[in-house]
Amino acid sequence: MFTGLIQSIGKVYSLKRQGDAAQLQILSSLVDDDLQLGESIAVNGACLTVTAWDSSSFTVDVSPETLQCTTLGKLRANQPVNLERALRLSDRLGGHLVSGHIDCVATVKRRYQDHNAVRIEFSVPAEVMRYLVAKGSVAIDGISLTVNAVAADKFSVAVIPHSLEMTTLNGCREGSQVNIGTDPVGRYVERLLPGRSDSPDGSKLSLDFLAKNGFM
Repeated sequence: MFTGLIQSIGKVYSLKRQGDAAQLQILSSLVDDDLQLGESIAVNGACLTVTAWDSSSFTVDVSPETLQCTTLGKLRANQPVNLERALRLSDRLGGHLVSGHIDCVATVKRRYQDHNAVRIEFSVPAEVMRYLVAKGSVAIDGISLTVNAVAADKFSVAVIPHSLEMTTLNGCREGSQVNIGTDPVGRYVERLLPGRSDSPDGSKLSLDFLAKNGFM
């Protein structure tokens, strides 16, 4: 689990294809004596497992599923990436709960200056838009941001100068692609909500249901 507060910008050293999978090596200041083999690090929002490390870099394996669902397969040498180590239970939760599981790849539709902030609009598939709400949270390349507005096929965020300086968003332009992680709480609520054909108990949302459960 992560918070969406980027701790460091790393740099891709290499991406080695291994059939349908890949091995990714990243140069990073996050490497220290506390780093453990097998621990999780979010790379551009995707939760990956450290399989090796040295004094200046760490290595992760990237599965075919992750390559298919994220932008990681398009990374090139020297390209910057957002990095965050897994959340400690004693840490402040300054962003929001981020699972590190990517829902889709979004495309930047528009970027423009809005006083001290930069507004960025992203287009996403309809099946992912349902989990985005105005003033809710979203992880963009692992960065915890507040959704400003939503439409049928797009949403926008406002990025302050500090976030631009400390993340890779400063390099996002029209046509850039990013990893999107929606708030996982929304998926659980949808799955359990009565009225869905696949709800666990098969119940339907109705006036009778609301009355029986004290809502009327």
